[in-house]
Amino acid sequence: MAASIPCSSLNKINKEERDHESIKKVERSYQRYREIISTLPKGKGWIADELCLYEGFWYPATLGLAGVMFAQEHFQARPDDVLLISTPKSGTTWLKAIIFAIMKRTCYTNSTHPLLTTNPHDCVPFFEFQLFLKPPVADVDNLPSPRIFATHIPYTSLPKSIMDSGCKIVYVCRDPKDVLISMWYFLAKMRSKEFPPVSLEEGVELFSRGISGRGPFWDHVQGYLKASLECPERFFFITYEEMKRETFVKVKRLAEFLGQRFSMEEERERVVEEIIELCSFDKLRNLEVNKNSSCVIDLKNDSFFRKGEVGDWRNHLTPQMVERLDQITNEKLPGIF
Repeated sequence: MAASIPCSSLNKINKEERDHESIKKVERSYQRYREIISTLPKGKGWIADELCLYEGFWYPATLGLAGVMFAQEHFQARPDDVLLISTPKSGTTWLKAIIFAIMKRTCYTNSTHPLLTTNPHDCVPFFEFQLFLKPPVADVDNLPSPRIFATHIPYTSLPKSIMDSGCKIVYVCRDPKDVLISMWYFLAKMRSKEFPPVSLEEGVELFSRGISGRGPFWDHVQGYLKASLECPERFFFITYEEMKRETFVKVKRLAEFLGQRFSMEEERERVVEEIIELCSFDKLRNLEVNKNSSCVIDLKNDSFFRKGEVGDWRNHLTPQMVERLDQITNEKLPGIF
């Protein structure tokens, strides 16, 4: 008579089989995403990777689009999730640090805070670049609440579960002229040596036509601006310029929106000021982890800390470039910047 298999061993075997099938299912999904991406309209990329037009917006063909598709199909949002959303190069790194510091302020002391040793992109990971870039995907379902995520996904492409969940969404945008300059420098660091550099003139041309990562820029911003006007209890819309100009006031408002209002005692103990100092551009840029380590898409962390200044575009753009960009902005986003 054959020896019986203990229940614990059976459970282990069943779990391994389920895990194996789950991995195969994910891999099949990504194969399907790659097939879809191969059929999409293509445009000139700013680096070697060409851009694909998906649901009205441009994405790098091999960097993040499959992760967007996976999030759309599989991500299950919770009501207490917090999402930071932006177009690329709009102050995302800074806002990640601020939101994380607000949400986790009772968990750490000033000397043990993760932001001192961990890049903000690892504290608040991107769906498409970190969690779901490719198999194996992160197991976000087992993360404790409240979970904090980031993404560059346009409003019209957000996963249905996010729209249905009631979770909080913070959207930060920035003067498109500064976005363009920041993107131009940032992508130059990612460019393949075999690919000729994109001149600033060509960058302005592509950006103005909407051909840039998650572009058209103005359509991306419009989607979240409209949502914030229709549903302000769910969408916190702010510009990078406002955050820089009134940091203390905006950090307090952001905390209130997130359900993390600062108490009178915290204000007396200058907790708001401590968070602002911890998350300041100069503080973050000079930390060892943000000088030499890497996190997102194998880029050195110092790539995310160039200047962080408002109005740096004045040092780069010609009057003709400025006029063209401002004309589009005034037509599509009057009074925002």
